[in-house]
Amino acid sequence: MKNLGQLIMIGVEGTRVTPELELFIREMNPGGVILFGANYKSPRQISKFISSLCDAAEGPLIVGVDQEGGRVARLGPPFTQLPPMASLGRFSSAKRKAAGVGRLLAWELAAVGINLDFAPVLDVGTNQFNPIIGDRAISADPEKVAQLGAALIQGLQREGVGACGKHFPGHGDTAVDSHLTLPLLPHTKRRLEACEFLPFRAAIDAGVASIMVGHLMVPNLDRDLPATFSRAIIRGILRGELGYDGLVFTDDLTMGGIEGFFPSHDMAWRAIAAGADMALICHGRQTQRQALEGLKQAVGEGWINEAYVADALGRILAFQEEFCLSSNRPPMDVIGCTEHQQLAEELFRAIPPQRAAVAPSL
Repeated sequence: MKNLGQLIMIGVEGTRVTPELELFIREMNPGGVILFGANYKSPRQISKFISSLCDAAEGPLIVGVDQEGGRVARLGPPFTQLPPMASLGRFSSAKRKAAGVGRLLAWELAAVGINLDFAPVLDVGTNQFNPIIGDRAISADPEKVAQLGAALIQGLQREGVGACGKHFPGHGDTAVDSHLTLPLLPHTKRRLEACEFLPFRAAIDAGVASIMVGHLMVPNLDRDLPATFSRAIIRGILRGELGYDGLVFTDDLTMGGIEGFFPSHDMAWRAIAAGADMALICHGRQTQRQALEGLKQAVGEGWINEAYVADALGRILAFQEEFCLSSNRPPMDVIGCTEHQQLAEELFRAIPPQRAAVAPSL
């Protein structure tokens, strides 16, 4: 089966496309590229970088970034620096502000050619000591997360940038950082349906373009495997019970939380077999190559149902056709404009003074 590289989104090094990187892109033929702070110097630089990446790709390229606000914002000034999204949850009625944040993010990202924002966080912030979610969560109230998350998604997508709700089935009530070790979510399915699933249901109803599955151990849903590799969770619950047929990403497969479950060359195809569409591999060209070779072997040996691969390729193509082909970009001067700064300042004022500082991005 051709185009298996489309099932992988890769991270890349540097701030320009070197001949070596161009060759690597052509070799991998990835469906997408994720950008980080190390790839960014200025709006004009990142715009040129993205254009060169797209030129190197064989077809449309999903270009994503984590631009949530607060400590997870990969693009620095002059991009508008928003506070953590917990600031939204402090307003009594914030749907209009959430939609405004979505529009702001979409205009600024689209101006440089980014067509996917890995936002919003739909985790419910019920654990105030959570070391990785914390104030990234909109609220500890699942209804509020659902309402404001859906509004933010619609604001993003109406302006031509795909949203990604994360981290299914819910990372809010965990006690460890999945970058380092595997979090445990011990709740019953009844509790999950009443709390953690609620924002994802609302996002699906709002037409969210993609959802990211977190590296989470949820024994009441799957005793043996983390959500990343769990058919019971992705195909059974997200696809089946919640009825989601959009694009599903894994979280970064180089994170410590899932280290040791499978060899690096097996992780991508096992996630696709479980129901994901794109395996996110943020670091390491060798790891990215091994993932592609593992996919080829899995298809060749019949370890993965080819219908699953075809379905995933179809969803990736549908996303690319909706969000990656438009040539109508907002002007560059929308980035950090007065209107956007005013909205950011209003959100910052909602944060208690001792929490107003923005921590470094993770």
